[in-house]
Amino acid sequence: RAFGKGSIMRLGANEQVVEIETVPTGSLGLDIALGVGGLPRGRIIEIYGPESSGKTTLALHTVAEAQKKGGICAFVDAEHAL
Repeated sequence: RAFGKGSIMRLGANEQVVEIETVPTGSLGLDIALGVGGLPRGRIIEIYGPESSGKTTLALHTVAEAQKKGGICAFVDAEHAL
């Protein structure tokens, strides 16, 4: 009661769904698993995993897909891996 109307609501309660523009990852399986068809555009994404698990490859494929859609991209190689 202290927080007012709408502070508690049921999951899926007639809320308008906001369409989020995405950038494909280059992997159809991963895009499907993410549920929205890729990584959300305009957001900060952290790719985490063990060494040699494909993090850099995933990032570079995603950059390539964004460039195919006309985007301007930058990749900062902080680990000097390239």
